[in-house]
Amino acid sequence: MFDYSEDSKRKAAETRLALAEKPARKIKTPKLLAVIDQSGCTGCEACVQFCPVDCIELVPGPQFPDMHKMVEVDLDRCIGCKLCAKFCPWDTIHMIGKDEAEEKANSWTLISVIEANKAVTSIWPRPEIVEDSVEESAAAHSATASAQTPAGDA
Repeated sequence: MFDYSEDSKRKAAETRLALAEKPARKIKTPKLLAVIDQSGCTGCEACVQFCPVDCIELVPGPQFPDMHKMVEVDLDRCIGCKLCAKFCPWDTIHMIGKDEAEEKANSWTLISVIEANKAVTSIWPRPEIVEDSVEESAAAHSATASAQTPAGDA
C-alpha cells in the first residue's frame, strides 16, 4: 500500500526499540480511598457526577432493589481525589487509609449485611415451625368463621 523509504523503516525500528527499552510506568497507589457508609446513603448519585475515574457504581438497595438504588466505590479504581466526599450532601463518604479501607467497606456496605441476612434466613425460620404456624392459623380462622355463622344458616 505505502512504499516507505529505507530511512523511514530504520527510524521506525529505532523508535520501537527505544520504546521497548523504556521502564514500566510506576503506578502510584492513593493514600486514602473513598468508602461509603451505606446506612446513610440515599442513592442521590451526587457523588457519581463528580468522580473523575467513574469508580462509583449503582447497586440495588436492600429492601426495594428495583426502586431504591445506592452507590458503592470500586476501591481498585479509586484514585483518592476526595471529590465524592466533598460533594456528598449526606456526608456518608469517608476517606479512609488504604490499609483499612477494604475492611471498612465490607462492614459499611449493605451488600455485606444482606449476605449475612440471607445466611440467617436460610436457617431461620425452620420449615416445621412455619408449617405448624400455618396449620394453627388455618384452624383458628375456621373456628372463628364457624363461630360467626348464625345458627339458622347452618
